[in-house]
Amino acid sequence: MSTISAQQLQPDGHRHGPMRRHRHHSFGFWITTLAFLVNMGFSAVPTPLYVLYQRRDHFSTIMITVVFAVYAVGVIASLFLAGHVSDWIGRKRVLVPALLLNIVSALIFVFAPSLPGLLVARIVSGVSVGLTTATATAYLTELHLGTWRGRTGSPRRSQVVATAANLGGIGFGPLVAGLLAQYAPQPLVLPYVVFLVALAVLAALVALAPETADLPDPAPRYRPQRIAVPVHARRMFFAAVTAALASFAVYGNFTSLAPSFLAGTLHESSHAVAGAVAFATFAAGATAQVVLIRAGLTFTLRTGPLVLVPGLALLVAGIWLPSLAMFVIGGVLAGAGAGLAFRSALIAAGAAAPAESRAEVLASFFLGAYVGLSVPVVGLGIATQYVSARVVMLVFVVIVGAAVTLGTRMVLASYVRDELGASPR
Repeated sequence: MSTISAQQLQPDGHRHGPMRRHRHHSFGFWITTLAFLVNMGFSAVPTPLYVLYQRRDHFSTIMITVVFAVYAVGVIASLFLAGHVSDWIGRKRVLVPALLLNIVSALIFVFAPSLPGLLVARIVSGVSVGLTTATATAYLTELHLGTWRGRTGSPRRSQVVATAANLGGIGFGPLVAGLLAQYAPQPLVLPYVVFLVALAVLAALVALAPETADLPDPAPRYRPQRIAVPVHARRMFFAAVTAALASFAVYGNFTSLAPSFLAGTLHESSHAVAGAVAFATFAAGATAQVVLIRAGLTFTLRTGPLVLVPGLALLVAGIWLPSLAMFVIGGVLAGAGAGLAFRSALIAAGAAAPAESRAEVLASFFLGAYVGLSVPVVGLGIATQYVSARVVMLVFVVIVGAAVTLGTRMVLASYVRDELGASPR
């Protein structure tokens, strides 16, 4: 009887083993998605709170932009110093510490809310996000392939989810922080505590997820991420970086100065509204990318500026009139257009490079994009010290609109030449 039972149980075990493994990967996929979203959300928690810091400590507008911009320094540093090491030591060994770093950032925000503390907290948060972005995206792709649905499917689902978690998370953070700042006590403490608890729980759950990276043996000697652009890819690359830089400048405006514009120019002092506006902008970018995920590169390159430029026009019109509704609608359209322009630029930059140097090209691409997240915003902050916000925003949208249009057209021209075989290799 025991022999019969063993024979009966053996096929059942064969059936349940893969099923448990697939469920484990599915659990890891959704926990990693949530951790990605919350970590990116934390990076934008200060967005609706800058006005409160400014009012409490009498910050100038330029100081707000500096506090915002140092975040990009942390992102860039971590991208090139450690963004690639999860290939060598495993996804969880990078993602879990990245989540813990943002817990450290939250503690600094809470216990050292002076200007030096804000600067340090933002840099630490940038390091966390730089580690998270590349690692979580790769991890989601591998976890997706480990589920029963993903074994024979394309990685498109993981790409859609990663996109939604990335941009959607950056919008989710200001929305939660704005609501808490408006309707709950301790507006400069509670938002950070809420995200701190969530990140701690998610870090523990990610630690339980399966490891997916095939670790090299022996592990390679450490080196920073190489930054290189092959000669044949430079025309396409610089066009793509132009579009990406300008797209990130749009998002940088909404996570730094937009609440000040809302309070000072549009006389809308609600922190909940400030958070909702940022959320709507980033949610529109994520939604546009998800909706058009199956669209070809040519279509996306043409559509991005067609949505972005009218959005920027409505945005600046909302400041000049002034009109909150027009400002919000403009932000949604600009966010959607920027999302499409960035996605098409990223695809083009990756396609322009041979497989053996694609990571190097993309590293350089993200460097340019994150420069767009910081430098233009600091320029805006400086300009508002000498010129009215209305004039500054008018000049900003003209430059950004022209840069995105020029960049995407150059990418499209290079892409068409490559498709026709006219581009020299």
